[in-house]
Amino acid sequence: MNSPAPSVAAPSERPSALAVLLVFLRLGLTSFGGPVAHLGYFRAEFVQRRRWLDDRGFTDLVALCQFLPGPSSSQVGIAIGMLRAGWLGSLAAWLGFTLPSALLMTGVAYGLAGHAQLAQSGVVHGLKLAAVAVVAQAVWGMARSLCPDRPRAGLAIGAALLTLALPGWIGQVAAIALSAAAGLGWLRPEGEPAAAHQAFGVSRRAGAVLLSIFGLLLAGLPLLAAALRSPVLHLVDGVFRAGSLVFGGGHVVLPLLEAVVVPSGAVSNADFLAGYGAAQALPGPLFAFAAFLGASMHAALTGWLGAVVFLLAIFVPAWLLVLGALPFWDSLRQRARVRSAMAGVNAGVVGVLLSALYDPVWTSAVHTRGDFALALAAFGLPVTARVSPFIVVALVAAAGALLATG
Repeated sequence: MNSPAPSVAAPSERPSALAVLLVFLRLGLTSFGGPVAHLGYFRAEFVQRRRWLDDRGFTDLVALCQFLPGPSSSQVGIAIGMLRAGWLGSLAAWLGFTLPSALLMTGVAYGLAGHAQLAQSGVVHGLKLAAVAVVAQAVWGMARSLCPDRPRAGLAIGAALLTLALPGWIGQVAAIALSAAAGLGWLRPEGEPAAAHQAFGVSRRAGAVLLSIFGLLLAGLPLLAAALRSPVLHLVDGVFRAGSLVFGGGHVVLPLLEAVVVPSGAVSNADFLAGYGAAQALPGPLFAFAAFLGASMHAALTGWLGAVVFLLAIFVPAWLLVLGALPFWDSLRQRARVRSAMAGVNAGVVGVLLSALYDPVWTSAVHTRGDFALALAAFGLPVTARVSPFIVVALVAAAGALLATG
């Protein structure tokens, strides 16, 4: 006997897009801790409290968003908004969850721009050391869950070596592609795929159109940037590509974005790491860091306009991919070869992040024994004492200021 479909409210009980916006706005203001913590907040809100879908439907949706590149928690939110209030609901869910952190990150960019001395201050150096700890925690946690055996650990190390040998986005994309091929050839999928997914109101035709638009943008933006010889469009293409190719959560976007904006001179490395450190203390999706980069650029596109353009560039792929994939997910995930390839991709992602932990994160922040001690303390507090990221970032920033005055 087939298991019952996930329970959802009757159409007459479905909330408006405005109601979806308000729910996600509250989550965007209060959801600290990164994508895994965000999913915990979502389950408590939408499965336990509001019963917009049940555990089976929620787990299935999370599986899809883990399979896709992009910000997984934001994609889960977009899909829930689509389920509850249609196309406008999907936009409302994204806007509500993203807006608080995007506004705060844009404000941080204006603060650094208006007070140039802040970039060299002890507080900013403390934020850079906090970024070291956060990326190290991400590597540690992801390695434990995504590289539990020797073949996947080997893939991660190989991906790290490749990205160290070929800095920039080419090495990163090559590492992920080769990891997928290795997973397809060598890894065996674990367990069984989840149950059938909930219908979200996206037809196969609409899904195909969305995926086609994604493919056209991914292939067409670099060609257009080259044809027009536009540095700004080249940056937008790089941010779009980062949002299109990131597997494994928000921290993995760091090396891709750094390869886009720092070598080009659009954002200084000091500002990049200071903003990334500040982003750890904020709620909502880490991909909102793109708003900071857009507002910080030393280019024709900067300020609020740059923040909006970069924010859209990094999140549009997530919206196109998750809604485009929904009608095809049920049949795709049944294929063992697809799951083997994804196991390889996940291991490769760990290697890419490990490489980024060394360069640029470690090399740009840790110069003395005191720096190492602060970074180690920032790493240990959440792991051993479960101190919240907000408090850790604040403490390390204050300690950085004290070291600078000593």
